[in-house]
Amino acid sequence: ILAASMFPGIALVTPLFQLFGDLGWIGTYRAMIIPNISFALPLTIYTLISFFQQLPWELEQAARVDGATRGQAFRLVLLPLAAPVIFTTAILAFITTWNEFMLARQLSTTATEPVTVAIARFSGPSAFEYPYASIMAAGSLVTVPLIIMVLIFQRRIVSGLTAGGVKG
Repeated sequence: ILAASMFPGIALVTPLFQLFGDLGWIGTYRAMIIPNISFALPLTIYTLISFFQQLPWELEQAARVDGATRGQAFRLVLLPLAAPVIFTTAILAFITTWNEFMLARQLSTTATEPVTVAIARFSGPSAFEYPYASIMAAGSLVTVPLIIMVLIFQRRIVSGLTAGGVKG
């Protein structure tokens, strides 16, 4: 897992561009979804493994004694305990993917580009003028959904971030 996140993103742009070009995926949503999932997986796996390793094994055993299967014990006992951590991990992965610019700039076309790339393509009336006010306004508007989401779910995010911090 750590080996996958060892390489800087810029070192992966050219190989991914060549691979997706050979597959005919440049300008498709697949070309952006697959790398973003693979870049988010190390963070999510590392966070979730560290939390689930700290859960007492006796909780699952008690559910098994009560007649639950292994899947039911996970779904009915462990998953509700892990909900804040799962939610926090999902938020962090979403924000990381939302802010990704480098691959989106290289692998998308104007039809499939995310809003971050579209903002970067703003141009003024001439090649030497940039509409800084419009770019800043668009950048501010793009962050509004993230800010609203974090404000709404702030309690869950904080409880998820601190869930694995204390041994009990």
